[in-house]
Amino acid sequence: MNRVRLLVFNAALGVLDYRVPEGMAVEFGSVALAPLGPRQIIGIVWEPERLQAKEVPDSKLRPLTTILPVPPLQEPLRRLIEWTADYYCASPSAVARMALNRSALAGGSTTTEYRLTGEEPARLTPQRAAALDALSGEQATIRELSAIAGVSEGVLRGMVGAGLLEPVTVDIDRPYPRALPDFAAPELTPAQNEAAETFVAAVREPGFSPFLLDGVTGSGKTECYFEAIAAAIELKRQVLVLLPEIALTENFLRRFEQRFGTPPVLWHSSLKSTERRRAWRAIASGEAQVVVGARSALFLPYAKLGLIVVDEAHEVSFKQDDGVRYNARDVAVIRARFEKVPVILASATPALESLEMADAGVYRRIELPDRFGGAKLPDISVVDLREEAPERGRWLAPRLVEEMKQRLERGEQSLLFLNRRGYAPLTLCRHCGYRFQCPNCTAWLVEHRFSQRLACHHCGHEVPMPDACPECGTEDCLVACGPGVERIADEVAELLPEARVALVTSDTLNTPEKIADFVVAAEEGLVDVIIGTQLVTKGYHFPELTLVGVVDADLGLEGGDLRAGERTYQQIAQVAGRAGRGEKPGEVLIQTRHPDAAVMTALAAGDRDAFYAAESQARREVGAPPFGRWAAIIVSSEDEAEARDAARAIGAAKPDLPDVMILGPAPAPMALLRGRYRYRLLINARRSAELQRVIREWLNRFDFPASVRVSVDIDPYSFV
Repeated sequence: MNRVRLLVFNAALGVLDYRVPEGMAVEFGSVALAPLGPRQIIGIVWEPERLQAKEVPDSKLRPLTTILPVPPLQEPLRRLIEWTADYYCASPSAVARMALNRSALAGGSTTTEYRLTGEEPARLTPQRAAALDALSGEQATIRELSAIAGVSEGVLRGMVGAGLLEPVTVDIDRPYPRALPDFAAPELTPAQNEAAETFVAAVREPGFSPFLLDGVTGSGKTECYFEAIAAAIELKRQVLVLLPEIALTENFLRRFEQRFGTPPVLWHSSLKSTERRRAWRAIASGEAQVVVGARSALFLPYAKLGLIVVDEAHEVSFKQDDGVRYNARDVAVIRARFEKVPVILASATPALESLEMADAGVYRRIELPDRFGGAKLPDISVVDLREEAPERGRWLAPRLVEEMKQRLERGEQSLLFLNRRGYAPLTLCRHCGYRFQCPNCTAWLVEHRFSQRLACHHCGHEVPMPDACPECGTEDCLVACGPGVERIADEVAELLPEARVALVTSDTLNTPEKIADFVVAAEEGLVDVIIGTQLVTKGYHFPELTLVGVVDADLGLEGGDLRAGERTYQQIAQVAGRAGRGEKPGEVLIQTRHPDAAVMTALAAGDRDAFYAAESQARREVGAPPFGRWAAIIVSSEDEAEARDAARAIGAAKPDLPDVMILGPAPAPMALLRGRYRYRLLINARRSAELQRVIREWLNRFDFPASVRVSVDIDPYSFV
């Protein structure tokens, strides 16, 4: 091989050819350092026939600088990168970036972190004092400590010189403890055992085998696929387990350690750079046995992958909302196909697309219809808020309050679910009507009373809660409109002053340690009432929790979500599944103003099949997924006129095809997001349409300035 084609990580450059110096060993998938002008860039050696590039004579090629000391990306991963880029209309460079961790490519097996020495001088600057308070118990790089403490790196380097911080040498390549497949093998029910044996057989017989593990909440799905993981460990094959929320990781880690004797290897955005570097190297070398992570773990360079598990596979958080807008659930199946390994999609409320694939025979459906240990599914009742209205100024119906009082008297736990963070979604002035709106987004600022701030949940903009209206200057005139979980917590404190309340949101449980503390407190009976957002809808098992109250079941049906019915059903069914998981029976009360809606009647009757049948028929009639295809084109710019003109130009050139319908352009429901004005086009196509080819040929004729972004979202889940 005397010349190579490099896929580089700059999408504008894309593919470049280089000469291989004499004596340099190169193979497809090698990670190379190469010159570009005065600087050095990183790229992946790719098959030249698979990536088109402008041909350059051998005499004009510059030589590669070096091959980096990391294992080459194997062919299945290279094919996955190509497939993802093609299917999601993304650049191969953007997809390939997800496979490599820049810090892991650096040489050396050690790095330096810093921690407090314990010294406290008599005189401190305000910045150093703040850093000392914030960094207690922390150890990380200077850059990471700077982000934690909210001070500059210069302040921290000054603290190193003053002896307040000390360096610590960290071994990057220290091995992870080994998971033991037979450490604590469980006793399974006959149904669980049958499912587990099916999965184990698939792991032992190499080949692509997609499964849909469809089991009711509390049926023991995790124990079933743990047996498949044990089989993969015995065969010295690697396992990837994808979880939709980092918040679920802590509970999963405890169960994994109880079963296998040690925690798995973690991969998510909250890891320190040294932890990511260590994990990436262990994954690429094959030393990491089981990797548990968020969707980005899907593109890591596993040396010998043997099984993929997607837990809570219905969750919309598996869909990336920016950058490469891929769905990790679907890409996991494709990676399993390229790797020729089994993949298990586990859920109590599978996505309609997954059920359709099972009905078509593409996925093998494994069902667990009963709860483990004889526990019964909870009784579900609907509370019609038109007939059983809460007291004025309150949000909990009398029947729900009475049931909570009874649980408190019996020493049992209750859970209140409302998928809305903060105290109130809108704050206005009762004198002039002024509403607090985010300056960067088409969204109201949400009051967070615990932190005394108004915050935008889309861009993170925050302001202190003012004492007077900024428009008319009137004091004591600001009114909170609508409930968030903090407001519900205040109401519970008034109604049940003796109850011990835990508030479970991404604001309050924002570290693994806080999540672990909450789980221990709930399991030990130190919590009477849990109030939370979607974080409490899955993954937790509290035997004394016997009542679930859904504060506002209609919330998910609002807005322009074309999957609103399905998502509402999944969310409420999942939170209902937290009740009655032990020996005591559970009860669920769903507060709604639309008790006759199809999703509410299905939930009350416990008739999932009827709901999915009706939802399938409705989608079939309009050609919605899984019976048709959706795609979105989002045009944005910091200049509204520029965004509008670009969107109109795209709309004016839209193709006229019999199997493709294109709507728009129109201002997006979230017309301003993070300071960018947005327009959307929605595409509805038949399954027979070559949707990606149509979109590429349509958009490739345009050459917009860099200030205009045009994004393509295949199979969109967000329509804002």
